Amino acid sequence: MPHPVQDFNQRIIDEFRANHGRVGGPFEGGRLILLTTTGARTGAPHTTPVGYLPDGGDRILVIASAGGSPRHPDWYRNLLAHPHVTVENGVFTYEAKAVVLAGEERDRAFARAVESDRGWAGYQEKTDRVLPVIALHEIARPGPPNINASSPAEAIRLVHDAFRRELALIRREMESGTTTLGAQLRVNCLTFCQGLHNHHTGEDTAMFPFLADRHPEAAPALDRLRAEHEHIATLVAELRKTLADPDLDTVRGEVDRLTSELEAHLTYEEAQLIPLLGGV
Repeated sequence: MPHPVQDFNQRIIDEFRANHGRVGGPFEGGRLILLTTTGARTGAPHTTPVGYLPDGGDRILVIASAGGSPRHPDWYRNLLAHPHVTVENGVFTYEAKAVVLAGEERDRAFARAVESDRGWAGYQEKTDRVLPVIALHEIARPGPPNINASSPAEAIRLVHDAFRRELALIRREMESGTTTLGAQLRVNCLTFCQGLHNHHTGEDTAMFPFLADRHPEAAPALDRLRAEHEHIATLVAELRKTLADPDLDTVRGEVDRLTSELEAHLTYEEAQLIPLLGGV
């Protein structure tokens, strides 16, 4: 007889993969990954939907809460035995190394998690075990990233939509704040900024030269997009400066400005590049 938790997880997994990371129910509007671990006893792969926290750089954080259960979740015991895992975020799939945080580093990370969502504190209060916090470090591989798309045109839509969703989530988190900018919200903003910088750098150094070679008539549009990348980089730099300001209204103004101008850029880029990429 199917296990209710396994049934629930499989429905989330299927919905996540079918909709490139978008799901309904308890995970709707949140940050979610699919984490595939290797069974500690069986050696078989197991995939589990897990909430995560951005942590800047090449890692994200997950918490082995199991809803406040007295026992660690199976996926946590698996990664202790086999720390090499696979992460799916709806757009990208990549391999990662799992590292369990300890001491003050764990406590600081968990405090940030609680600051962003009091639910984590509720889970900790329900159990005597200290909820583990695990860093998932992306393992760099040569070549382009593994995008869950069937064509370059679909890939650019998926990446753009991921930026839109993340920025919308940051704005919602800001609206739910009080009078100060929390540490986790700062990390979220900086992670978004770094991801956007990496994406634009990849376009400037790889995609745009490729398209310019194949479609010389697209030169004016590509020149405009490069100029917009520089302008958005200036906005991102202003946001980074503002993040040191404890005034949430100041930060909100910069995020709103970046949101508006980035949406215009993404819309123009899609209109110009997707027709060119359709035959690639």
